[in-house]
Amino acid sequence: MTRDGHYNPTLAMPIPRAFGLFLICGLIPLHAADVRRSPARTLDSAFPFQPVSNATEWEARRVEIAHRIQISAGLWPMPSKTPLNPVIHGAVDRGDHQVERVFFESLPGHFVSGSLYRPAGPSLANGLKNGKRAAVLCPHGHWKNGRFYDAGESKAQEEINLGAEVLINPARFPVQARCVQLARMGCTVFLYDMVGYADSIQFPEHRNGPRPEMSSSKPGEWGFVSPQATARLQTNFGLQTWNSLRALDFLLALPEIDPERVLVTGASGGATQTMMLGAIDARVRSAFPCVMVSTAMQGGCTCENGLLLRIGQGNIDIAAAIAPRPLGLTAADDWTVELEKKGHPDLLNLYKMLGASDHYEAHFDIQFKHNYNHVSRTHMYQFANRHLSLGLPAPVAERDFKPLSQEELTVWTKDHPAPSGEQVGPSHEKAVCRWWEEDARKQIQPLLRPSDPATLERARNVLGPALRTMIGRDLPTAGSCEFEITAKEKPSDHTKLTGLIRLRSRGEEVPAVFLHPSSWNGRVILWVTPQGSAALETEPSVTKLLNEGNCVAAIDVFGTTDPKLTENPAIPYSANASKPGEGWQLSPVYFYGYNDSLFARRVHDLLTTISFVRHHPDWKVQSIAVAGMQGAGHWVAAARAIAGSGIDRCAIATQGFRFADLPSHWHADFLPGAVKYGDLNGLLVQSAPHPLWVQDAGEETAADLSATYGVTNSTASLSLDGGDAVAFLTKN
Repeated sequence: MTRDGHYNPTLAMPIPRAFGLFLICGLIPLHAADVRRSPARTLDSAFPFQPVSNATEWEARRVEIAHRIQISAGLWPMPSKTPLNPVIHGAVDRGDHQVERVFFESLPGHFVSGSLYRPAGPSLANGLKNGKRAAVLCPHGHWKNGRFYDAGESKAQEEINLGAEVLINPARFPVQARCVQLARMGCTVFLYDMVGYADSIQFPEHRNGPRPEMSSSKPGEWGFVSPQATARLQTNFGLQTWNSLRALDFLLALPEIDPERVLVTGASGGATQTMMLGAIDARVRSAFPCVMVSTAMQGGCTCENGLLLRIGQGNIDIAAAIAPRPLGLTAADDWTVELEKKGHPDLLNLYKMLGASDHYEAHFDIQFKHNYNHVSRTHMYQFANRHLSLGLPAPVAERDFKPLSQEELTVWTKDHPAPSGEQVGPSHEKAVCRWWEEDARKQIQPLLRPSDPATLERARNVLGPALRTMIGRDLPTAGSCEFEITAKEKPSDHTKLTGLIRLRSRGEEVPAVFLHPSSWNGRVILWVTPQGSAALETEPSVTKLLNEGNCVAAIDVFGTTDPKLTENPAIPYSANASKPGEGWQLSPVYFYGYNDSLFARRVHDLLTTISFVRHHPDWKVQSIAVAGMQGAGHWVAAARAIAGSGIDRCAIATQGFRFADLPSHWHADFLPGAVKYGDLNGLLVQSAPHPLWVQDAGEETAADLSATYGVTNSTASLSLDGGDAVAFLTKN
């Protein structure tokens, strides 16, 4: 290869045009530029909107955002919707509205509690459309005591003096205030408790941190923030989001509700739930999240942070996922203070591009601290009047009201006693995890062993998006990868090229070695082990492959050769960050919610290498085979599942690896969600119908693979007998 990229007949394979200038050994330091060696991202990192060019691209992006939210929340596929068994009692009549106490089961034995506000008296005539009423769902956020919040007289008067409030009772009881006003406007409103607030007593703590006593490998005996729960995507965020979805089910089941007029609105943590629901549930026809959406701080609570949730997206993207349905925002003197300059212009452009400019609005009352005050509520009332077609004269003004006491609001009474005993605390937490795990297993297990094409298609539609979200990457596109040589040697009858494969769009680089035989047959075999390129010098199979005319390549996958990354010498090949905070902030959601796992990054390197080889414009590659050996089989299994036709043949030595056996959610091979989606089997079955050799499969894995390859009529492409891997990889 000459410097301008032309073919050099002295090499069996030409040095790619993308190499640029030929670089001498030592000129480019390994690991110099990889952005993955920067400090871990946190909830306080910057999260700019990821723009798209047209409506078609937006629809694909919107689906991607929704998938990531659902998968993060442990809601992909959706859990079974068991009977709500709602109880509505204790109505309090306030003349123009009434308030009822509500509780129901979002899953068996787990109660969601709240207050149902309905128009009464003179308000009954407001907002009717074909005899039906608009519905408003209100998640309350992190106000003290939630639904029972009382700011106190002095705080209320202070807010009035600042101009944030106008009337004493709405200033003192702002959570009740918006529900009362919306009911007076003709809406049926449900204000429900977040986990651990007000009447939600089954989880005494709203925020959970790691607790050794809640970790157990025994099925059904673990709680949240344990390795077992993390491996199955069971989190506070997921339970809270599921409760919100079931609250929407409850509200829409009321006979008076018009399903075409549904608004969700909340502030702070309530705004987080508002935008999540708007993104994942099309029944939400409009959303008004207050003082939460920004490119800055993304949410400080475990109920706002999910595993995998904000990798490649932030709250602007998540809030935008409702588009082109109506969206309204407010900003304050908090982390949303820069919304007008950062995020808002992107949302304006998006709605304009979608032809729905009148469906988006934002209000920047940054003279006030974090709030859902009278000013913000007034913006929301006008938004609701327009987009719920209430037909009220504008502007709609909030009026004073007589607040309800905690005794009048609580759903637990003598006739309806509160949960107790095993229904509260650790035993209940384990029961929730147990039901969640059993329900997911009933849905996932049949997909691992399909009996017909329809089940196989569902398996691909469920397992495929889950894996791509957990890994966060597809096969890079043609031309996106390039290679820079750091050394060229000719030790015997082959040429050795050492260098860096770079995926510039991601700021990543992969140390790689290619051994080119003097007479090349057009096949490239990527030999993957935790020892990386060093294995090329010691592995007998490599010599055999070279002698048969195959190009053999090896890479040093992320974190296996850099001693600076090793945090726990007891865990081989480094470990994921294990100290993201203190107390409940030690929850893995604060690391895995913003950062790819080491496992995912290693799969990224494999995909980058495969794309580079497959799409090289000069190398006439006829086939690519990948071998995962000596502890790298599970990395290759994930890459095989994602790469599709990018890999022609694959050999995997499992060595009995299972994600469920990992002792910690900080282990280097830990992948959040992997156990939920079938563990190693869930990766391997996605290989069908491509040629696959598996060593040490085990009976269950063998049965799953045999069934899947049978349904795809590709049984001949599957080898489970533990024969010669080299012979399988080089088979024509």
